[in-house]
Amino acid sequence: MTRSLAGLIGDPVEHSRSPVIQHAAFAYIGMTADYELWHTPAAELEQRIAFLREPHVLGANVTLPHKQAVMPFLDSLETGAQQIGAVNTIYKRSGGHLIGANTDAPALLATLREEAHFNPTGQRVVLLGASGAARASAWSLVDSGIAQLVVANRTLDHAEQLLADLMDTADGVDRYQPTLIALALDDPSLNDCIAESQLLINATAVGWQSGETPLAHPSVHEGILVFDMVYRQTRLLAEAAQQGAPTLNGLGMLIRQGSLAFTRWTGHKVPFEVMHNALLAV
Repeated sequence: MTRSLAGLIGDPVEHSRSPVIQHAAFAYIGMTADYELWHTPAAELEQRIAFLREPHVLGANVTLPHKQAVMPFLDSLETGAQQIGAVNTIYKRSGGHLIGANTDAPALLATLREEAHFNPTGQRVVLLGASGAARASAWSLVDSGIAQLVVANRTLDHAEQLLADLMDTADGVDRYQPTLIALALDDPSLNDCIAESQLLINATAVGWQSGETPLAHPSVHEGILVFDMVYRQTRLLAEAAQQGAPTLNGLGMLIRQGSLAFTRWTGHKVPFEVMHNALLAV
C-alpha cells in the first residue's frame, strides 16, 4: 500500500525543520504518512505541482522562491491567498483539485499576539523584504489596522509593487487608510522610520547563514519589537537585544502555519505543544 505523502516545495529546502513538526503531527493522529523535502528549481516547478495530483499525495507547503510562481498551476485559491498574491500551502479536494492557501498571514498575527502580546492596531511597522512571506505580512498587518507600513527591499521596484498590489486587493487599505511607504534597504531614511516604529519584521532570507543581517546598523530602541522570520537566533535579533529591544524569532510562526496546513491536508487539528515539543527534542 502506498503511504500518504506531503512535502515542502522550494529552492533551497535543506534547512527546513518542517519534516520534524509534520511527522510529529502525523504520529499524534495515528496516520501513516511521510513528509519530504522537495528541492525544486524554477524549471521543474510545473512538473512538481502536477505530481501533487497523485492520489497518495496530500498536498504541500511552499517556500522561497515559489510562493507566487505556483499560483498559475493551481485550480483555485482561497480568498486570502488571492488577495495576498502568494501561496504557502497547497491541498486537494475531490478529483485532484488543487487549492492554494496562505497560512503565513494568520500565523504571523497569532505569533505576535500570543508570544509577544503585541497588538498591531494603530502601530507603525517596518517590513524588510518583498517576498511571498512579506506579502502575507503586509496584508495581514494592514487588515489589522496598523497606522503606517514601511516596506524596505534591496530592489525598490519590488517594494513599490508589493504596496501597489496591496492597495488593489486589501480591504484594510480602504478601511484604515494607513500610510504606505516603499524604500530601498540602503535608503538613509530607513533608520528614521525604524526609530519611529513599534515593530520591525525581517521577512527576507538574510539571516539563515550565521553572521548575515539585512541591516548593517539598525536604530532599534526599547519600544520596538524586532521579529525575524528565521526560526533561530540571528545577528539581527542579537544586535537588537543588545540595544534593549524585545525580540522574537520565527519558530512559533513556523509551527502555526504548519499546523494550519496540516489541518487542510488531513481535517485534523494538532495542539501547538505537539509540534513545539518535537522541535525541542531535536
